Amino acid sequence: MDGFVVGGERFGSRLILGTGGAANLDVLERAIKASGTELVTVALRRINAQKASDGLLDVVARTGVRLLPNTAGCRTAVEAVKLAHLAREAFGTAWIKLEVIGDERTLLPDGVELVPAAERLVADGFTVLPYTNDDPILARRLADAGCAAVMPAGSPIGSGLGIGNPHHIRLLRQAVSVPVILDAGVGTASDAALAMELGCDAVLLASAVTRAEDPERMATAMRLAVEAGYLAAHAGRIPRRFHALASTPDEGRPDL
Repeated sequence: MDGFVVGGERFGSRLILGTGGAANLDVLERAIKASGTELVTVALRRINAQKASDGLLDVVARTGVRLLPNTAGCRTAVEAVKLAHLAREAFGTAWIKLEVIGDERTLLPDGVELVPAAERLVADGFTVLPYTNDDPILARRLADAGCAAVMPAGSPIGSGLGIGNPHHIRLLRQAVSVPVILDAGVGTASDAALAMELGCDAVLLASAVTRAEDPERMATAMRLAVEAGYLAAHAGRIPRRFHALASTPDEGRPDL
């Protein structure tokens, strides 16, 4: 499987793993290794970047993956911009997964707050990967603002409902030239494969792995699903037909 480029950097894996929800750090470390990911998201509030040894940071170091801080928990553009700057100071990276939540029940993003936050962070020199909804117009606004990728939700965070509107994901893919990373809603491997078949460049997931009965095995399944979906998307599927089309021609049929 070819790697993909985001923010000017190439990644061999098209699977990004969130670190929230794992039962313990040992489970998380084994899941990260099994997933083959090279990039993991971390909420600033979950770790103490000032400590010489933080358990989660130790896992990140041992697995050799790259850290992508996020602004989880922010409700306004002002909060998100402030947290992004704190993360850059704490971790020495200008990469940020931008989250501005607009609703407590669904945890869906607030598009009104998201755009000015993205514009501010891009102006401040950040590489911004915003968590957005499946609206192609909003995605285009974010791409036009200079975001390095757009990350539409398949369905609400942690719901495991999969991709609620595949048509919109496909439209969104056509609306922007930056990478599209499906983020949120993945419940099982077939959801990840579908995202790739719809044209996404990568998949970000957390709960589907960290809260699975066997996170390590599910991480392996997700890695294979992303690879399978990518290969299928570029293999040229057969057209859908209303009626059957025999795979064996009538030519040479015996006269019975």
